[in-house]
Amino acid sequence: MEVKATMAGSVWKITVDKGEKVEEGQDVVILESMKMEIPIAAEQSGTIKEFKVQEGDFVNEGDVIAVLE
Repeated sequence: MEVKATMAGSVWKITVDKGEKVEEGQDVVILESMKMEIPIAAEQSGTIKEFKVQEGDFVNEGDVIAVLE
């Protein structure tokens, strides 16, 4: 399972750690776009296997942010 960006923006904050269990609907990262903070949530429960981004990176809509297992 992948967590993908729902819009283009900069990764402002990663709110969970690698290896952490997350629940469906839990925020994983917060993007910043046009001075707005946009939370990106996990679409299903799982454990964070890896992050594909770091804080400060720019992502486009559909880019993979994190991988869950």
